Amino acid sequence: MKFVLDTHCHTVSSGHAYSTVQEIAKEASNRGLELIAITDHAETLPGGAHLFHFHNLIVIPRKLYGVEVLRGAEVNILDFEGRVDLGQETLEQLDIVIASFHPPCIKQGSIVENTNALIKVIQNPHIDIIGHPGDPRYPIDIKAVVEAAKEYGTLLEMNNTSLKPDSFRAGGTDTVREIIKECVRMDMPFIMGSDAHISFDVGNFGHVEKLIEDLEVPEHLIVNTSVELLKSFLA
Repeated sequence: MKFVLDTHCHTVSSGHAYSTVQEIAKEASNRGLELIAITDHAETLPGGAHLFHFHNLIVIPRKLYGVEVLRGAEVNILDFEGRVDLGQETLEQLDIVIASFHPPCIKQGSIVENTNALIKVIQNPHIDIIGHPGDPRYPIDIKAVVEAAKEYGTLLEMNNTSLKPDSFRAGGTDTVREIIKECVRMDMPFIMGSDAHISFDVGNFGHVEKLIEDLEVPEHLIVNTSVELLKSFLA
């Protein structure tokens, strides 16, 4: 399979990432990607970007080094009712929005609490992707979350950084595998995200690719193979 897009990239504006927009776009071009999304952390996460950052994303060109650039955010889920840390009026101005659990922003809840939070977020029409739902610190009812994602057309992300042995979210490989299996069972496309915090990781899906190969996932369920498929979900 050829993967042509990466929808989870952080710049220096996230506070704990180390590359600029230009550096990320250039590396994406070098790797033959057609599209990237700049998705810096919102400000509830320590060091995250200020509100003004997201309103000023309009200064970023639509194409850099031949790569289409989506202007986005990774927002933080704040409670088990699904509130996030950017307002609806800001979210609707962005091309793409990821929503994720991060320990500094929300406590680690029960399966019921975590599942309820994700389903509420999935129901938000301005949220496009659930980031790293396989985080073992936030156990979920996988079937219920995939069903909700399919009903509302929200993508679930298989996060490559989460699967690295030295990741903050290490230990979630089995959960990610089960999410993929449930997506396949329901014929629900999913997306891979590098979660790059430095340009050298852009388009790096190696750990997720191994799971996809082991599970023999059909190509039509992997959104990274088609810009058109991604945009059908964003629409």
